[in-house]
Amino acid sequence: MGVVTTQAIDAVQWTARLGRVGVWTGQLDFSPADVVRAAARDVEALGYGALWTGEAIGREVMSAAQLLLGATDTLVVATGIANIWARDAVSTANGAKTLSAAYGGRFVLGLGVSHQPLVTRLRGHDYQNPLSTMRDFLAAMDAAPMFAEEGSTQVARVLAALGPKMLELSATAADGAHPYLVTPEHTLLARSVVGDKFIGVEQAVVLGQTREEYLRRAHEYLEIYTGLENYQNSWRRLGFAEEDFVRGGSERLCDAMVVHGDEDAVLARINDHREAGADHVCLQVLGSDLATAPFDEWRRLAELTK
Repeated sequence: MGVVTTQAIDAVQWTARLGRVGVWTGQLDFSPADVVRAAARDVEALGYGALWTGEAIGREVMSAAQLLLGATDTLVVATGIANIWARDAVSTANGAKTLSAAYGGRFVLGLGVSHQPLVTRLRGHDYQNPLSTMRDFLAAMDAAPMFAEEGSTQVARVLAALGPKMLELSATAADGAHPYLVTPEHTLLARSVVGDKFIGVEQAVVLGQTREEYLRRAHEYLEIYTGLENYQNSWRRLGFAEEDFVRGGSERLCDAMVVHGDEDAVLARINDHREAGADHVCLQVLGSDLATAPFDEWRRLAELTK
C-alpha cells in the first residue's frame, strides 16, 4: 500500500484539549440515546477533557461518537477503539473527517485491530497479521479520496498499541498510542518507543468498596481479556505468567490493572502514569455492574481533572 507517513496535526492543540484526565466508558451502550446525551453533558460539566468510547458488540462507534459530540460543546470524544474490521479505510477516513469538521476538531480517532474471536466469529473476516493489517489500513486511509467540503480536514488518530512494533507504528504512522490494560511500567516503555508522540492510557478503577467487592468487580472486568492472546502476551512482557491468566485474572493481575481505593489512590496511579510519560489518563470506573454508568463515581473523581 506504499509508505505510511504521519499526519500533520498540531499536537499541542489537540492533546491540550483532552486534558490530563478523561473518562473511558463502555457502559453507555446499555442506555437509550437521551440518557447517553445527558451523560455526555454531565461529563463535560464535571470538567473532564475527553470521553472515550469503544466498539465491540455494542453501538457502531462512529454513530456513538456523533451522539456524544452532538450533545456537548467542548468535550473531546475519542474512539477507544474503532475496529478496523468494522468498516473499510475510505469510510473510516471520511467519516472521521466529517465528525472532526462538524464538531470543531473535537473528535479523536482511536483505531485498533480488535481480537480474532470478534473478527472471525462475529464479523466473518479472515484475521490477518495485526501489524501489517494496521499498516496497510493506515496507508489506505491516507490515500482515501474525499470529494466533500471537509475533504482536507486533518484528524488526530491514535492506535491501540501494546507491543513494541505497534507502538512504533503509532509514532511513525499515527499521532500516538492508546494503551489499554497496562501498568505505569508499560507507559514508561511506551514513551521510550513513541518519542514525543501522544500517549493516552486507559486505567480501570474501583472507587471505595470492600476488598471482596473490589475483587468481584475486577474479576468480572478482566474475565474476557484474560482469554485473549494479545493481552496475555502484553502481560507476559510485564512479568506476569500463566497462573495470572485464569478467567478473571489472579489477584496479582487485578491489583496491577485495576486501582482500588479512594480518590488519593486513584490520583497516585494517575501520577504514576504521567511520571512514566503519559500525556492523558482516561479512567474506566467499574461500577456495580458492567452495564451501569457510574455517575456518582465520575462526580467524585472530577476533582482529579484539576
